[in-house]
Amino acid sequence: MTTLALGATGLLAAAFVNAGSAHAAAVPALSPLAVPNRGASVPFIEQEAEYAATNGTVVGPDRLYGHLVSEASGRQAVTLNATGQYVEFTLTAPANSIDFRYSLPDSPDGKGRDASMDLLVNGQKLKSVDVTSKYSWYYGGYPFNNNPGDTNPHHFFDETRTLLGTSYPAGTKIRLQVSSTAQSPTFTIDLADFENVAAPIAKPANAIDVVTDFGADPTGATDSTAKFQAAVNAGAAQGRTVYIPQGNFTLYDHVVVDKVTLAGAGPWYSVLGGRDPINRNRAAGIYGKYVAGGGYGGGVRPQEAGGPSQNVTLKDFAIIGDVRERVDDDQVNALGGAMSNSTVDNLWIQHTKVGAWMDGPMDHFTIKNSRILDQTADGVNFHTGVTNSTVTNTFLRNTGDDGLASWPERLANVNDSFTHNTVVLPILANNIVTYGGKDFTISDNVMADTITNGGGLHIANRYPGVTSGNGTAVAGTITAARNTMIRAGNSDYNWQFGVGALWFDGLNEPIAGATINITDTDILDSSYEAIQTIDGSSSGINLTNVNIDGAGTYAVQAQANAQMKFTNVKAKNIAQAATPIHNCVGTGFQITDGGGNSGLSGTTCTGQWPAPVWTYNGVPVGGGNGGTSSPSPSPSTSAPASPSPSPSASSTPACPSGTGNLAQGRPATASGTNAGLGAGNAVDGDANSYWESANGAFPQWIQVDLGCSTSLTKAVLKLPPATAWASRTQTVTVQGSTDGTNFTTLVGSTGYTFDPATGNTVTVNLPATPTRYLRLTVTGNTGWPAAQLSEFQVFGGGNGTSSPSSSPSSSPSSSPSTSASPSPSASATATCPAGTGNLAQGRPATASGTSQNYGPGNAVDGDANTYWESANNAFPQWIQVDLGCSRALTKAVLKLPPATAWASRTQTVTVQGSTDGTNFTTLVGSTGYTFDPATGNTVTVNLPATPTRYLRLTVTGNTGWPAAQLSELQAFTS
Repeated sequence: MTTLALGATGLLAAAFVNAGSAHAAAVPALSPLAVPNRGASVPFIEQEAEYAATNGTVVGPDRLYGHLVSEASGRQAVTLNATGQYVEFTLTAPANSIDFRYSLPDSPDGKGRDASMDLLVNGQKLKSVDVTSKYSWYYGGYPFNNNPGDTNPHHFFDETRTLLGTSYPAGTKIRLQVSSTAQSPTFTIDLADFENVAAPIAKPANAIDVVTDFGADPTGATDSTAKFQAAVNAGAAQGRTVYIPQGNFTLYDHVVVDKVTLAGAGPWYSVLGGRDPINRNRAAGIYGKYVAGGGYGGGVRPQEAGGPSQNVTLKDFAIIGDVRERVDDDQVNALGGAMSNSTVDNLWIQHTKVGAWMDGPMDHFTIKNSRILDQTADGVNFHTGVTNSTVTNTFLRNTGDDGLASWPERLANVNDSFTHNTVVLPILANNIVTYGGKDFTISDNVMADTITNGGGLHIANRYPGVTSGNGTAVAGTITAARNTMIRAGNSDYNWQFGVGALWFDGLNEPIAGATINITDTDILDSSYEAIQTIDGSSSGINLTNVNIDGAGTYAVQAQANAQMKFTNVKAKNIAQAATPIHNCVGTGFQITDGGGNSGLSGTTCTGQWPAPVWTYNGVPVGGGNGGTSSPSPSPSTSAPASPSPSPSASSTPACPSGTGNLAQGRPATASGTNAGLGAGNAVDGDANSYWESANGAFPQWIQVDLGCSTSLTKAVLKLPPATAWASRTQTVTVQGSTDGTNFTTLVGSTGYTFDPATGNTVTVNLPATPTRYLRLTVTGNTGWPAAQLSEFQVFGGGNGTSSPSSSPSSSPSSSPSTSASPSPSASATATCPAGTGNLAQGRPATASGTSQNYGPGNAVDGDANTYWESANNAFPQWIQVDLGCSRALTKAVLKLPPATAWASRTQTVTVQGSTDGTNFTTLVGSTGYTFDPATGNTVTVNLPATPTRYLRLTVTGNTGWPAAQLSELQAFTS
């Protein structure tokens, strides 16, 4: 029936061709190239380094994102760190070539390092092979950068190939050996692919030769773009094949093809590469003509217009580019444009941005028998109006985004298919995905080793333009048959929980009205849950003959309503075996039992995401961080954050009194933030929480609104006192303003050293200049490529005068304290809000928990488009505001963003009040309040006239999302 019904032995066979005593530390791992009758039929035999002979160090297994070996095949590799260390493979079939996957450390400047390794045959050196890290190592958030020291280092591995000069028989020893560590301190070897490459393909009869007929340069010394273009134009006009002989050809731009066959001598012999040294948004590639109003929205040159191209054949050559970064607008893909009734056959594509980004509308397009490796973005993307098209028998590895994707942004993708492909190690997102699409077939594929922010197979109404109104949503019959997922799914570094190996998402709108059939499928050794539902709802899903063997957390994780039918779905070796289904949705998630199911009894809703226990061949081997974490949920996509607003006219600015810290609890804004470390953390009175700016983007600033102009004496700046924060110097300029628009320099650019030995604290003396808005601009930090501050304290006082507030920033303030509600700082006298308007605006807000950067400060910033969201699946959750002094309140007004994307929902809320922040009384008992976009998503709660300083809302349920959500918490006395 399924792969494992045949036994796991076959899946392990390729992994152990070299197994021996030298690598007892390596863990048996299923091979994506040994699944019978599934995946691509490839011309090479793959051997894993961890099972080869070596005197190096076997590393792994490890699946934690950001760890080097987490991106290795099987999550294991071998590190060599001394001259003479080696990995030695034994050929199991004749071969005359090697393509090996490796990682070198990045260079300090992020540009990469070059080195070489010796290649030995039966103990004798054959040649040196160049290796590099120039195409590896990306940092930060999407679309990533090349700045070492930024967050989220990833994309560690690359691969290189070389011919051996002759065919060596089975039993030959092929060794990769370190000749020197001068150029690189370490060499980590993942695997090697051995192939017996056929002789070059001769020129077809009557073909045009790009070299002899049009003068293209086979040495690559000069740009041959114009000569290639002239050759394909002639081939189209004359109905003749255009032949690319052996050589390495430099192209500074893509060649546009239409009604022509472009054929090479083979992908090991005919190689196109290069990139315009001036206009870096142009590089080697082969493109069809664009269709007006289609998927491509950029500028179209005359030779690119009039698409789609028709009757194009591209075969038997390689495109090996020079793309080292991801810039989504750059046309540096290997294949692009629109091609109908066209075929791509036996291409080797490497080091481009996307292997094939096809902008429809276009029809009957096929990619087959090809290899797509080491991309900075997708492997293949069918984008907008691609119909009756397929990718088949193609091998993809180390793509920077989805391996195979369909995205009908503007026009429906209909009757397409991804079949018999092997998709391994997408560094970001999914192995295979259809965002929307009608009558799509995804069958007989193997998907392995998902790295982060995605799963093995994803079916979703996600991404811009994917809606039923556009005719682009999931529709018709989606067939996913005879697929195998191995170590698929992983953690999402934004959501901070696992993504399923197979997952469904109704983010843009529910998946409804379609039939989704998942049949005869194996889901093996999933990193987290095997199956997941999230966002919106999904229905019409049928799983039949599905084998789940090994899951790091759950068999099923329901985070959104779904209706599924399970028939002969069997789960075993699930880490949470007693409760293999995690469901905090309740009855909205339904499984219809079609019979024959097992291993799915037991449901939980814990409010905690367990650390994964990873399995290899169903056997537990290791896991994550060994603890549990609060479930940080899916990013709310309904309403994007907006710039920090001006305070409402209903609230008169309160002027801080006393001589203590005037900044605590005041509105703080910043030029940018990283990973939810918002500006509010610098004014929350907690030196352990901190603001961090966007990385690698100096200058960056943070500022605080003191409420009125006052004469200041000093600013005290802090970093967390923990000794893990090493000494660092930040270069800071201090400016002041009375109106939030016109700033004067109070203290010029100065380097301040934060030393843990002295409390990580510095003091900046300020001139006696009236200041309401105090801003720090940071231009450098010796310890991290960003501005960092845990406390921004301001002292002074006297003769405060109110001034009009303005909107000084583009970053919403938040106060993400998750500790108990703090008492007022002893150093600052509480200020009592004046007037009868909204007393909560701009006041200190705290909460029991937050999701990502949706902090409680968003609920008191006067902007209904920003919002607080609690930790998900962890009710009860609370938010509270400190009004500064006790007041007799009359009502609280609660809001959600007014955008219609926020569907109606009912939240169950208890209102409590306190005068001291410790002892609370119930003002209004637990009540369900319905937030309806038709009435502004606003509810009013009448309050008894009880003196209240701390107003707290406790939320125990939300019918629209498994978390508490609030965009405005307003408090009034009249």
